[in-house]
Amino acid sequence: MSAFEGDDVSRETFDQLTLFAQLVERWTAKINLISKPSVPHIWERHINDSVQLYRHAPEADSWVDLGSGGGFPAIVLAILAKQDRRDTKFTMVESDQRKCVFLRTAVRELGLNAEVINKRIESIPGLEADILSARALSDLSKLLEYADLHLSKNGVALFPKGENWKVEDIDAQNLWRYSCEVIQSLTNPDAAILRIKDISHV
Repeated sequence: MSAFEGDDVSRETFDQLTLFAQLVERWTAKINLISKPSVPHIWERHINDSVQLYRHAPEADSWVDLGSGGGFPAIVLAILAKQDRRDTKFTMVESDQRKCVFLRTAVRELGLNAEVINKRIESIPGLEADILSARALSDLSKLLEYADLHLSKNGVALFPKGENWKVEDIDAQNLWRYSCEVIQSLTNPDAAILRIKDISHV
């Protein structure tokens, strides 16, 4: 295992994260869950990145993750919520049927409080999420459009963004009003987690 920033997790949670990492590695050999070059770095590149998102989330009844793909961050988040005995229900929206099979396998094998919706994000009725997340899915303007559809009025969106986040933020302000707290990423000093509320059209 490589460096892991989860010193506060239990042995059982660490074992579940390890099992999930092994699942991702096995399935990535068959379908493109994560890039093959990143497989040896799955802990620092993907798991740590997901763990830090959880640490900035309020307790919530419903958490919706869009474009869940290989289960980052949603499966990791659901594992952590299980450790903390939170009743949060996780909903993963993913249009790729093969990735949905993987996500459902992970949910079943890890015993998580989660469901998978195999549809396009814009084709489903509003999910009224307390928390909404999306990792490596689209630019901020598009993510805010999705949030306008699926985030509850008092909900919080957590969007991890790469080095280009400042440009995306400026562009998004031409289309949307929102309050945004910028949290520096622990896994990349140039990246950030955008904690967004109060979204409305300009």
